[in-house]
Amino acid sequence: MKNFASENIRNVGLFSHAGAGKTTLSEAMLFNAGVITRRGKVEEGNTTSDWQPEEIKRKISIDLSVLPFEWQECKINLIDTPGYADFVGNVIGALRSVDSGIIVVCAVSGVEVGTEKVWNYLSQENLPVFFLVNKMDREGANFEKAFQEIQEIVPKATPIYLPIGKEADFRGVVDLLSLRAFYFENEGKVKEGPIPEELQDTIVAMRENLIENVAETNDELLNMYLEGQGIDLQTLHKALKQAILERKLFPILCASGFNNKGVNLVSDFLVNFAPSPLERGTVRGGNPQTQGDEERKCLENEPFSAFVFKLISDPYVGKIAFFRVFSGKLSSDGKLYNVTRGTEEKVGQLVFLRGKNQESTKEVSPGDIAAVAKISEIYLGDTLADREHPILFPPLSYPEPNYLAAVRPLGKGDEEKISQALSRMLEEDPTLKLQRDPDTKEDILYGLGDIHLDVLADKMKRKFGVEIALSIPQVPYKETIKKTAKAEGKYKRQSGGRGQYGHAWLEIEPLPRGQGFEFVDKIVGGVIPRNYIPAVEKGVQEAMQEGILAGYPVIDVRVTVYDGSYHPVDSSDMAFKIAGSMAFRKGASEANPVLLEPIMNVEVIVPDENMGDVIGDLNSRRGRILGMEPQDGYQKVKALVPLAELFRYSVDLRSITQGRGYFSMKFSHYEEVPSQIAEGIIEKAKKEKEASE
Repeated sequence: MKNFASENIRNVGLFSHAGAGKTTLSEAMLFNAGVITRRGKVEEGNTTSDWQPEEIKRKISIDLSVLPFEWQECKINLIDTPGYADFVGNVIGALRSVDSGIIVVCAVSGVEVGTEKVWNYLSQENLPVFFLVNKMDREGANFEKAFQEIQEIVPKATPIYLPIGKEADFRGVVDLLSLRAFYFENEGKVKEGPIPEELQDTIVAMRENLIENVAETNDELLNMYLEGQGIDLQTLHKALKQAILERKLFPILCASGFNNKGVNLVSDFLVNFAPSPLERGTVRGGNPQTQGDEERKCLENEPFSAFVFKLISDPYVGKIAFFRVFSGKLSSDGKLYNVTRGTEEKVGQLVFLRGKNQESTKEVSPGDIAAVAKISEIYLGDTLADREHPILFPPLSYPEPNYLAAVRPLGKGDEEKISQALSRMLEEDPTLKLQRDPDTKEDILYGLGDIHLDVLADKMKRKFGVEIALSIPQVPYKETIKKTAKAEGKYKRQSGGRGQYGHAWLEIEPLPRGQGFEFVDKIVGGVIPRNYIPAVEKGVQEAMQEGILAGYPVIDVRVTVYDGSYHPVDSSDMAFKIAGSMAFRKGASEANPVLLEPIMNVEVIVPDENMGDVIGDLNSRRGRILGMEPQDGYQKVKALVPLAELFRYSVDLRSITQGRGYFSMKFSHYEEVPSQIAEGIIEKAKKEKEASE
């Protein structure tokens, strides 16, 4: 593929709720441009975009795909993004690479949760937006209902195309700008024809609405409109393009990606009205040397700058970094200075990617999107720039993962291989997190949902040949005591030769929650020599790690050694350590031991209409509601909830709120487990211990 000037590039993202038809739409666009000779189908697993085995298996988009094609002397870099919430990390990455976005809306389902979410993401990035009502020839398709629902969330969304016919009879569109009708022929082609008589009144009203909305974005045009002057098509086009760029107006188009009806008209519209990188203006960042602000224009003679918005780890070719050039150009014989990390490496192979297909290039122009292979010190979210003129773009902000699973190897001796594989996978997906739980000794994997982690497991097996098992993590329970007790520990052993003798009296008492462990030496008169006191403490601490009730660590206790005895020959550190352990176990078992569980501080953001269901669900999880406060049309519910009740909460919350709710959690404190629940936990722990012996 040849290099294009910045003014002839269109970087456009496809965003939607899952199942709206983005991938099928992109397939039709590529086919119409002659890039592919046959339109693939998601159901058959042969689309250009969804090429990875995990995507083919599940018939959904998991990673973003860059799909460049030429159309009317322009290059359109189409970015197909996933619709499932589990893979929103790829949506966030795509936002930094594009200059505008198409939000695809199913003509049958209308506006859905994902539609609202991607609209919010695009708005946060201040990106121009087009709406495309897709699947217009499906049974139940309703363009009017869809565009009314769009206008409920985006009042300035305005239809540009009006469908001719509905459902299976969807056979053309009327362009309200030019007042021309286009009828669909085979394989995406269209021909101009007469405007249907029955649509005349509707067209007049909708065109008047379009002109009024465009005029309101331009003072000069508004005066002409109010004075009843005619506005010529060229002026209208120019004003519409500017209104789209400034996010004052959001066009609504319609098509059917599956049957390739009207898709080429969408490509035409993108060429004519989607902003080029040049039109999007300067980009801003910081100068790491001066700590001041920096600007870059999308020009060849500006210093080079680019942003890495996607990373793929491949076991054979290493890492492949997808980047968007914001200024200057990059040649294949140059060097890459990583401003984020202060490192430099030689440019590897520069490629334009289309799905899994690569096409080498010697240089990348400003505003274009490409990838570089075989890199070592470049990571997702890094800024690349001219070393002499550094600029640092803001990092990407991802949601905190809160779906937990314990991970363990299925194969013997795979621990190191799994560690390396997970490290590579975490590099390419920042919505994953791995932590080692010091109490349960489990590796805990955090993701955005069950599908997210299942896909990770599949990728690790395919890419790195290691298999992992995912399970519900163990709860890091603790134990403590509720009253004071005194106990004696005497270890005496004689078996010929030197014996063993250690003797200690301990007082064990509870401490306030969160105080940990305190050891007090109250020995007087040398009944236990000073050099043996540390051994007593060590014995106590070892016994504390194994617990009394269910083998969980004991916390929040004060242990005082106040009496004992020793033998001048047989006493030793080992003997006093055992004596300390014996005394602690005996004393703790008599001090009303109880089981503790971690309590999490939870904040749930939910729509008003779901408040009752969410609060009821939290109560069923033994949660305590602390309060509620309004937050931009939503409610923030604050609660304290046991960790044991939260491992699958992200999936359940998504179900309760139809995907609109989300939550965050962090550790608060430990609290006593209710007795009826504690009994079951203790019984289970005893059975597991017996089974392992």
